[in-house]
Amino acid sequence: MQPQEILSQYGPREAMEYDVVVVGGGPGGLSAAIRLKQLAAEKGTELSVVVLEKGSEPGAHVLSGAVMDPIALNELIPDWKALGAPLTQPVTADEVLFLSETGSTKTPAFFVPDCFHNEGNYVISLGNVTRWLSTQAESLGVEIFPGFSAAEVLYNEDGSVKGVATGNLGVGKDGEPTDNFQLGMELHGKYTVFAEGARGHLGRQLIGRFKLDEGRDPQTYGLGIKELWEIDPALHQGGLVVHTAGWPLDSGTYGGGFLYHLEGNLVTLGFVTGLDYSNPYLSPFEEMQRWKTHPAIRKYLEGGKRIGYGARALVAGGALSLPKTVFPGGALIGCEAGYLNAARIKGSHAAIKTGMLAAEAAYEAVTAGRQHDELSAYPEAYRNSWLARELDQSRNFKAWFKKGLYVGSLMTGIEHWLLPRLGIKRAPWTLHRTKPDHAMLKPAAECQPIVYPKPDNKLTFDRLTSVFISNTNHEEHQPAHLTLRDASVPVNVNLAVYAGPESRYCPAGVYEYVKNADNTDRLQINAQNCVHCKTCDIKDPTQNIVWVTPEGGGGPNYSGM
Repeated sequence: MQPQEILSQYGPREAMEYDVVVVGGGPGGLSAAIRLKQLAAEKGTELSVVVLEKGSEPGAHVLSGAVMDPIALNELIPDWKALGAPLTQPVTADEVLFLSETGSTKTPAFFVPDCFHNEGNYVISLGNVTRWLSTQAESLGVEIFPGFSAAEVLYNEDGSVKGVATGNLGVGKDGEPTDNFQLGMELHGKYTVFAEGARGHLGRQLIGRFKLDEGRDPQTYGLGIKELWEIDPALHQGGLVVHTAGWPLDSGTYGGGFLYHLEGNLVTLGFVTGLDYSNPYLSPFEEMQRWKTHPAIRKYLEGGKRIGYGARALVAGGALSLPKTVFPGGALIGCEAGYLNAARIKGSHAAIKTGMLAAEAAYEAVTAGRQHDELSAYPEAYRNSWLARELDQSRNFKAWFKKGLYVGSLMTGIEHWLLPRLGIKRAPWTLHRTKPDHAMLKPAAECQPIVYPKPDNKLTFDRLTSVFISNTNHEEHQPAHLTLRDASVPVNVNLAVYAGPESRYCPAGVYEYVKNADNTDRLQINAQNCVHCKTCDIKDPTQNIVWVTPEGGGGPNYSGM
């Protein structure tokens, strides 16, 4: 694209024009780019598409369980097997366990709800699938810019989205340019597709500006903490998928564990804690470490070696929390919008599908000579898709579990096992939620402190040791990307009322309360540890913490995750 110059506070800023700009190089964003180029090739038209990815490479920041349903990939790239897609370990068995502190009860296969059946699915590294998708996109002529953070939404005079600007590089902690300063650039598109993942920095701004969540249930999230282990070959069962509910969480707190056997003696395991929990003393990281000590999990890991760690917030609100996904000049896709199906613990198929649907709407608009209007064909196509039917069937899942583990398990069984066998495709009831996750914390005085065991450094570990193997790194002289609206709030409210929950909900040791010389408290932010999970942006009870984009290329560099 031919660059042009735009004035910014630091002087002229280069701008490049594209037909479609995609923000985020995950499965959704890359699928949108691939579909746009496929349509252009099929119809013999020219279409320029660029993908911005804040990680050092596509897949560097991608974290998921993951068991993948290939339904959308079959539509996007039907010959994916012949092209070497890294879906090589089919699911061979499903286990659903209810854990007590020392024992477990296995759900008989006949009674496992349909949403937990994984026949025809694959145990994968979603990061590796993303890297493969990036090669497919590039082979079609998509331009991919890794290491570039989209830091700002740009608007036309009429208020429509014009594109995005990347962040400046080489800005010092004082906000002033250093000798290494490099001005960000603008990318203008006739349409801009936002695919930043759960709680996207720019997506959050767009939802607020265009009131896209008006009339919807508030979005709800979970924090997924994941490890990759190499285990004893004698204990490995390729394709075994294990899900657990119950211990170590109490029956009123939403969450559960997963353990998936990849090929090559690898297992991927983790724990999801709903961020609507109420006890400020709860630590999702410590709950995950404690979960590994259960006999049903420990038996696979003893004698093994932990080789990877990561954490990421995931959306769990489902169909009832979906915002309006289009606005003048752009669209939200994948987990940016909230398409993950929490009942199935799957989101990659939804990201790929919504990327395709948005791409088809954008291609039709661009080739018709339109730009910067609403892509109404995208939400219309979604409403008529298999994905809409799937998410509608699961719409009550999170709301039932807010009533406790036993009610949630019973009603999931009714909605996803009994009703289908009675020929009833859709439950005749709908449950709504009214409070966001950050409003669910109770004052510390009303809650029981939780004492967690110390790590043994064989099966259980501390945060900093864990962050080290996530390969997380940030340019240390840049301004902190974890910002406070009011610097007095952490001590005066969060510490005084909620016992400093940010020191516990962060899975990377970013936030810690330390003593000043005069014995007063202050919040220390270790931004260099941040794995970009977004939990602080979601769970901070006063919504005083705001996550903004750091320099491109920073953050985790996940391998095999």
